[in-house]
Amino acid sequence: MSQSLRPTELTPRQIVAELDKYIVGQHDAKRAVAVALRNRWRRQIVAEGMREEILPKNIIMVGPTGVGKTEIARRMAKLAGAPFMKVEASKFTEVGYVGRDVESIVRDLTEVSVAMVRQEHTALVKDKAHAHAEERLLEVLVPSVNPATPGADGPNSTREKFRAMLREGKLDDKPVEIEVVERAGGPMMELIPMPGMESMDMNMKDMLSNFLPKRHKKRKVNVPEALEILQQEEAEKLIDMDEVSRAAVRHVEQNGIVFLDEIDKIAGRGSTAGPDVSREGVQRDLLPIVEGSTVNTKYGPVRTDHVLFIAAGAFHVAKPSDLIPELQGRFP
Repeated sequence: MSQSLRPTELTPRQIVAELDKYIVGQHDAKRAVAVALRNRWRRQIVAEGMREEILPKNIIMVGPTGVGKTEIARRMAKLAGAPFMKVEASKFTEVGYVGRDVESIVRDLTEVSVAMVRQEHTALVKDKAHAHAEERLLEVLVPSVNPATPGADGPNSTREKFRAMLREGKLDDKPVEIEVVERAGGPMMELIPMPGMESMDMNMKDMLSNFLPKRHKKRKVNVPEALEILQQEEAEKLIDMDEVSRAAVRHVEQNGIVFLDEIDKIAGRGSTAGPDVSREGVQRDLLPIVEGSTVNTKYGPVRTDHVLFIAAGAFHVAKPSDLIPELQGRFP
């Protein structure tokens, strides 16, 4: 990407040029996703009252396996820095059947967004976390020194010597024993999710983990690994997870991209008996999410009104017109 251009300044033509670096051919598909991406960026700069009127330009890609459908969507999400989730439509069942419910798509997308935002926040506190971790490691490395002892250096002097050695890498081979925090529970806390109640199960698991006390465990590792472990612990203390959750939900609602693969496998095939009923049921369950609804997640309610949905399928047997009309209408 040109160093002088931010992603939000790219025109559809420039977006296509970026995709051309990774995907050969498929110009129509690239153009469609470029327009959809540009539409989303333009929505963020218009007056606030107009934003709700600009709906995402959802897309159906038709083509055999291996032509680049997934890669186009994945590269597009990376270019936009957006939360991205690829799911196979054939893995879902309609409400009432045993299997995953379609709302889990939004919950999984939110988890991806939380991981992205958390990584960003971790980068912001990296230097501070490293400084705190270094101090904790020096507490382990530097023995207690009594300044009153004849011929002994003061504790500060000794610590500074060890600090210099640590930063120069002279202690990298030295093993140290550090105390790390781990949550109690583990496999004993596994809950078997009931169909359609995954969100409640996740909330229950989080609640139980908060009630259970934290356990401390001693680990013997070399100095660089100890510094990394302690830095991760210190970063967790510095990050405000409530703010991370709020930012992640906003990120999903404004920028989320869902790639629905194998959409052709839930299309009707001229029969209303047997499993076709379940396929149409999955379509009807997908419809509210694609149209725009609110899904409860453990991070709070998430609106899907402006999540971009890109569906794809080989359509060897079924055709896009075999999808229910309401769902077709949501993929212009």
